[in-house]
Amino acid sequence: MKRVLVITYYWPPSGGSGVQRWVKFSKYLPAEGWQCVIYTPENPEAPSVDLTLGKDVPQDVEVIRRPIHEIYGFYRKLAGKSSGSQVNPINHQKKSLFQKLAMAARGNLFIPDPRAGWVKPSVRFLCDYLREHPVDAVVSTGPPHSMHLIAMELARRTGVKWVADFRDPWTRMFYFKHMSLSTFARKKHERLERRVLDSCDRVVAVSPTVRDEFSGMTSTPVELITNGYDPEDYLVERREDGFFNLTHTGLFASDGNPLTLWKILADRCAADPLFASKLRIRLCGKTDREICDSVREAGLEKMLVDRGYVDHNEAVLEQVSASVLLLPLRMEPEYRATLPGKLFEYLAADRPVLGIGQTDGAMASVMEETGAGAMCGWGDAAAMDAFIDSCWKRFLGGEAGTGAKGIGKYSRKATAAAMAALLDKVTEE
Repeated sequence: MKRVLVITYYWPPSGGSGVQRWVKFSKYLPAEGWQCVIYTPENPEAPSVDLTLGKDVPQDVEVIRRPIHEIYGFYRKLAGKSSGSQVNPINHQKKSLFQKLAMAARGNLFIPDPRAGWVKPSVRFLCDYLREHPVDAVVSTGPPHSMHLIAMELARRTGVKWVADFRDPWTRMFYFKHMSLSTFARKKHERLERRVLDSCDRVVAVSPTVRDEFSGMTSTPVELITNGYDPEDYLVERREDGFFNLTHTGLFASDGNPLTLWKILADRCAADPLFASKLRIRLCGKTDREICDSVREAGLEKMLVDRGYVDHNEAVLEQVSASVLLLPLRMEPEYRATLPGKLFEYLAADRPVLGIGQTDGAMASVMEETGAGAMCGWGDAAAMDAFIDSCWKRFLGGEAGTGAKGIGKYSRKATAAAMAALLDKVTEE
């Protein structure tokens, strides 16, 4: 059994999408000949807690936790925020003067991110650790991109093979332009990004567009290994409650607010009493206040079921029990490159997916390839209305699955096999 050291900020009991990729790899890589050793903070800033994710981590996975000192606790005291609340949304949303100052400080003083202070102590510790407990390869997964800086220095000092796994882009991420960066700070980010890309043995991207962007920035080979779904998670029976459930799971950000959809639903409710009596808008996850406000302003308050954050097991149950799964992208041009992790779970749930965003982007390609639903532009009322109408008729007729095709390559077993093959290749070079 080969050993891979995985440097990750997110690990159970932290919840959210950033945790699941390597939790699932740790579950399925041993069958491919690789054992994970996890290096992660002892006291991370966790936006959510999900105790159910730990069940997927094999008991023999070694987890090394080391203390980290961050600025977020101090920020919360100043802002009067509770632990687990969103610190500062980095988007085009209107912000208070305090938020603007905090964002400028975060972007210009803590490069590449507020975990940068963890780099040096981590390198010292891991160099000592590897002398006594050698591994065959190191993987850093980011964001936060400080994890890549740890791996870069570790690889430089020890010569260990290193794979940089990017769950999101770095300087081409949508929020980069909202960080109030000085010219100096921007160039420093770009230099660090280029050093990481050029120094590692392989770059891994999670969408074809991001892979192509990275390939244009470095001579290091860039591989595509998408996120995915775990078939074992979906061995559940759907709940039948008699309602036409339009469901969204996970983070629902204000800059992805589908105002056109709320109007379509409101008009349908006004025209069809049966539709109004059956419609439920189920929000299961961290939902920005503006989303719920817009639903209420559209006259749909009685149809709104805001469950707040739910654990992954409950999110899966909500997905398989939906009549329509809602997946709006953020209204940012960079989101054309994004393949949201929840897309693959929606595919596994086998329910009709209403995507809203760029119709020529990465998500639209997967939607078209699998036939899982419709991808509509943000303002395309006709397309959204037609899709809702088709799903409503399916609901009235008692129809269930979508019959999405070709989704097996997105299973966590398949993506783990791809990661293992990449690690095998890198360590044999």
